[in-house]
Amino acid sequence: MANKRIVLFPFLAQGHLIPFLSFAKLISQRHSTFSITLINTPLNIQKLRAKLPPNSLVELRELPFSSSDHGLPPNIETTESLPLHLYLNFFTATETLKTSFENLISELIDKHGCSNLCIIADMFLGWTVEGANRLGVSHSVFVTSGAYASAIFFSLWLNPPENFASSEEDELALVDFPEISIPQSMILNTVIPTNGTDPFAIFLQRQLSLSFKSSSFLVNTVEEFETEGLSLLRRSSQLPVWCVGPLACLPSSSPVHDSNYCIKWLNSRTPASVLYISFGSQNSIPASQMMQLAKGLEASGKSFIWVIRPPLEFAMNEEWRPEWLPGEFEERMKERNQGILVHKWAPQLEILSNESTVAFLSHCGWNSVVESLSQGVPIIGWPIIGDQMFNSKMLEEVGVCVEIARGMKRGWEEVAKAIELVMGGTNKGFEMRVKANEIKEMMRRALREDEGNAGSSVKAVKDFLQTAFSTKTMMN
Repeated sequence: MANKRIVLFPFLAQGHLIPFLSFAKLISQRHSTFSITLINTPLNIQKLRAKLPPNSLVELRELPFSSSDHGLPPNIETTESLPLHLYLNFFTATETLKTSFENLISELIDKHGCSNLCIIADMFLGWTVEGANRLGVSHSVFVTSGAYASAIFFSLWLNPPENFASSEEDELALVDFPEISIPQSMILNTVIPTNGTDPFAIFLQRQLSLSFKSSSFLVNTVEEFETEGLSLLRRSSQLPVWCVGPLACLPSSSPVHDSNYCIKWLNSRTPASVLYISFGSQNSIPASQMMQLAKGLEASGKSFIWVIRPPLEFAMNEEWRPEWLPGEFEERMKERNQGILVHKWAPQLEILSNESTVAFLSHCGWNSVVESLSQGVPIIGWPIIGDQMFNSKMLEEVGVCVEIARGMKRGWEEVAKAIELVMGGTNKGFEMRVKANEIKEMMRRALREDEGNAGSSVKAVKDFLQTAFSTKTMMN
């Protein structure tokens, strides 16, 4: 009899590819009776293959894609380095993968049979539900954001409030969750269908509407951590929601390329003394705010590692310009041994897990949130766009985050003040570290594999796999 096969299909973005790959590795290592096929476009498959060990049992399959056919620069297959004005082209281009995707599924059906297949697709690839239904294959949606932010986003996309507030200080009550009010300033950078004509909002609305026709949701979170968010998500979707996280929360045991300098520098610092700063793989702040952040760091006197990329107004692959920072800032920080700048990339998990790292100034993207809390590191939130706003809000309510800015505006004095609050020996900073360590232990318990006493996420993955392949959930 053919093995049961799980087909994973992440959206074409770094923040989606990585948790999908981590999930593939998890199933492959812990559930050997299931075979894994991870599909994507050619360049993404190349990158994913490089992240798998040579003896990996995860099968990688390519779907043909030419970015030039969609008004995009050549060889663009992720949102990384993609200008914002081309996002709509890119997102809608993913719908053209439909035919090749269904051809691949048909091929797998011929080889394994419908009852031995389960598709797990990204929430931005809701169109895969239609193909799964037509071909009689089980389908689930993997939500790569947190449960709370996803529930809020889904509500704003699918049931937007009729009238928007008149100022940033006003709040909007959500249609699906009238007990929750969201400040207008949190949704300024959120694409929602305000007049029914915005093409990007229409695309998102279409994918989410289709995703709600799937059999279930999987979320990279922990049941005990996001109780409120999971309750909201289950209430709005009326679907089973399985918590399979935290994914990718263990530092690599093998040497990390180009990491020696910053890790050696970290190891030279005293425990719990360093602030780590990163706005994620494809986010940045304007040049004016980069200047304020640098001034605030210098004024704080605290040690830091800053993963820095060109300002928002410039392309991500732009050559670095010293004028984006205060005069001779990098040189002064080196001379004082106060901080170092790492251009473009750093081994984030290795930094967060180092005993010298005490806080994380972050854009609050969900992958970064999970990585930080899995290491017991509290967050100074500087959310920029999308779900980051709602992640920051939730984390403040939990008690592991102080929001330093919302969007793009903050002065250096406020930066220095927030850093002092979290790192300067205050009661607030102490309480944040205690709470972050409680969540760290909570996440570790969720991944416990003890026979007869498995953690909640381990049980959830096992129960999901059993349910996904049961005759009750098959659509044929």
